[in-house]
Amino acid sequence: MFAVEVYGAVRRFVFVEGHSRREAARVFGLSRDTVLKMCRFSLAPGYTRSKPVARPKLDAMVPVIDAILEEDRAGPVKQRHTAKRIFERLRDEHGFSGGYTIVKDYVRLAQSRSRKTFVPLSHPAGHAQVDFGEAIGIIGGVRQKMHFFCMDLPQSDAPFIKAYPAETTEAFLDGHVAAFAFFGGVPLSILYDNLKIAVARICGDGRRERTRAFTELVSHYLFQDRFGRPGKGNDKGKVEGLVKYARSNFMTPIPVATSFDALNAMLADRCRTRQADRAGRHSATIGDRLAADVTALRALPVTAWNPARSGLPGSPRQPWCAIVATITRCPPAMASRRCW
Repeated sequence: MFAVEVYGAVRRFVFVEGHSRREAARVFGLSRDTVLKMCRFSLAPGYTRSKPVARPKLDAMVPVIDAILEEDRAGPVKQRHTAKRIFERLRDEHGFSGGYTIVKDYVRLAQSRSRKTFVPLSHPAGHAQVDFGEAIGIIGGVRQKMHFFCMDLPQSDAPFIKAYPAETTEAFLDGHVAAFAFFGGVPLSILYDNLKIAVARICGDGRRERTRAFTELVSHYLFQDRFGRPGKGNDKGKVEGLVKYARSNFMTPIPVATSFDALNAMLADRCRTRQADRAGRHSATIGDRLAADVTALRALPVTAWNPARSGLPGSPRQPWCAIVATITRCPPAMASRRCW
């Protein structure tokens, strides 16, 4: 194999100085075939196999290895086969007499072929994603865990955050009402994970049976509810990213406020300030891109939804009733009757 300098000299002699390939072969002491190759390639092309390497021992085991890897993809991540374990099974269960290295090389190649790739999504204007996050805060002098409602408009990356003492149905409903008021309209659709506040049951055909409170919210605001695949948080990656961003930027260091109202006023200001930033590779600010979202949003109804829980179930036969996750004693005469 000739050095790069020889390639450059021969190519310059032919293409720049205008000499023939025959003359180049004579001057540089090369064969005409070599000069032709140097004229075709600016660098030595290197050696290329004319056919794949024969693997008589491994080829018979390839279907077995592929079946193991395919089964692993449907099983627990922490219990997937290593190349060493696959080699041991081939040796012990199938009488494989080849070496570990060829098995390891094939497993690495097969895993790279099956690795999932992701294409950045294009998000239309007027749609939203919702999720809850958790953080620590000091409210009224008490250090406590907070649950914060997040709504993200993926087209513009515009955020809305509101904190609550607990992730309850009331917080879920109130978060929507507050977010709609903040953005000045109702998204055309909202993407959720399968949180129990919204989904009472996932049917066998994949349909979701909504909870009563969530059904009433959807009926009032008339947005389309959509749900991600169970266990696939990346289906709503925008709001997942917002949860992490809010925790790292809005709630670090640990926020201190006299009340949740004071904290939420601060969070609303931070959301408005965020609109002046540029997110990702976009040249326009979040606020500039938000204009397209606002135009696409559905107009708010004349009256806002009242997020206070209504229609609580009756108390059981025991003289107790549940009021917002708190067990409270009630008169025996109220047993088996509606609380209110």
